[in-house]
Amino acid sequence: MSTIQNPPTTTDAPAAAPPNFMVVLQRMLAVNSKVSDLLFSPGRPPQIELVGKLEGVPVPGLEKLTPAHTAGIAKLIIGTHHQAADALDKFGSADLSFSAPGLARFRVNIFMQRGSHAIVMRVIPSRPPNWTDFDLPPELTKVAEIKNGIVLVTGPTGSGKSTTLAAIIDLINDTKYYHIVTIEDPIEFLHTHKNSTIHQRELHSDTPNFALALRAALRQAPKVILVGEMRDRETIEVAMEAAETGHLVLSTLHTIDASKTVDRIIGVFPKNEEHVIRTRIAQSFRYIVSQ
Repeated sequence: MSTIQNPPTTTDAPAAAPPNFMVVLQRMLAVNSKVSDLLFSPGRPPQIELVGKLEGVPVPGLEKLTPAHTAGIAKLIIGTHHQAADALDKFGSADLSFSAPGLARFRVNIFMQRGSHAIVMRVIPSRPPNWTDFDLPPELTKVAEIKNGIVLVTGPTGSGKSTTLAAIIDLINDTKYYHIVTIEDPIEFLHTHKNSTIHQRELHSDTPNFALALRAALRQAPKVILVGEMRDRETIEVAMEAAETGHLVLSTLHTIDASKTVDRIIGVFPKNEEHVIRTRIAQSFRYIVSQ
């Protein structure tokens, strides 16, 4: 068995994506319809994740990716996403969406490791998830009937929070004649207008942050607002304000159950505001769905 040596941390070779990167993606996706992620790492062949296991995909000439290859792939994916390029430069990682026409859409994370680029591409289904695609509790269909308040979907990374939210949005889109605004980082599922009208805004390309976009949404006459994640105090405050002024707000948190979700929200506020925040939570929160 041959041994693959660790790649050098730097390279003098210019960044160069593999020839016809779309063909590489096509070959990787063709392995199995259940491929969930694509991984590009120096010193390894292109890899797919299939049912929780990484597998190398034979691609002629790419038996072992070089740092120049992964730098080139990163450059190709980033394209004109200047904010993603800035984030990669400043913070060593960047999140964005990427479309391969005729193949798939991806949620992409590009990050630096040992001085070289690595890329993980999560495959996004070609259509938004439908409520009937999942064995979700029938109780959750009541979310579509809520006139105002906050509904949170919580769970660890990879638990399917954004998929559940997309299914809820699709249900509302099917059954209500609403204006829906989503604020996402990045946009994953592309919703089409059905009975409702949906506007999808992406962080960095359409708006600088969740809080500003959420404040703007209050002036855009939506019935429903989806916020990809309630990351900070300002976003949580504006979300509660939106709920208190007649909007249904859907969002996520990286917590494992309802009690820890409440503790997490309270914890971002000063101690002297705890009583007021508890009261506002009791008045505005409708569901906390942990998965």
